[in-house]
This record gives sequence, C-alpha cells and structure tokens, in this order.
Amino acid sequence: MTAYAFRRKMHLSFVITAAVLVLTAFVFTPSLAAAGEEEIVVDYNTSWVCIAAALAFGFGALGAGMAIANVGSAAMGAISEKPEIATNALIFIALAEGLVVFGFITALMILGKV
Repeated sequence: MTAYAFRRKMHLSFVITAAVLVLTAFVFTPSLAAAGEEEIVVDYNTSWVCIAAALAFGFGALGAGMAIANVGSAAMGAISEKPEIATNALIFIALAEGLVVFGFITALMILGKV
C-alpha cells in the first residue's frame, strides 16, 4: 500500500467516525431527555456538549498514540545502542502519554458544564 492510499483510507475513516459520532448523538439525545421527564423535550445543546467532549478526548488519544509511536520507536533504537539512557527514554514516552490525560480532563471539564 502506498503512502497516498494509506492517507486516503485514514481520512475516510476519520470522516466516517465523525459522521457516526454526530448521528449517534442526535439519535440518542431525545430518548435520554424523554427518560427523565413526562414530556419530550429535545435539547440539542446536550448533543453538542457530548460531541465536544468526545472530540477533546478522541483527539488527545489520537495525538498521544502518534507521539508514542514516534518517540517509542526512536527510544527503543537509542536504548539498543546505549542501554544506560533507558530511564530518559521512558520519561519521554510518559510525557507523550500525558496528552491523553489532558484530553480526558478537558472532556470532564466540558461535561461538567452541562
């Protein structure tokens, strides 16, 4: 598979995932609103808040995965040549993992505004 074909498939999968995310939020929000009240009140602001929280966490996880892939492979190559720098390499990998934590905290802060 060429790099162009791979990028094209990745873009397509991102678009499909985003579409499914938006459609799911708009399909399930009315039923969740109806479960707690007698009358059906559709609040699409809740849908947008859920989408924003999902995107915050999703992009944080995606960025961390890409960072760990690059940093981890470089760190393993460096450790194979010079084993005494293993602790430094693990620290760099942990810093990249912190992106997931920031995305998760941001998602919780967004959901706390509901």
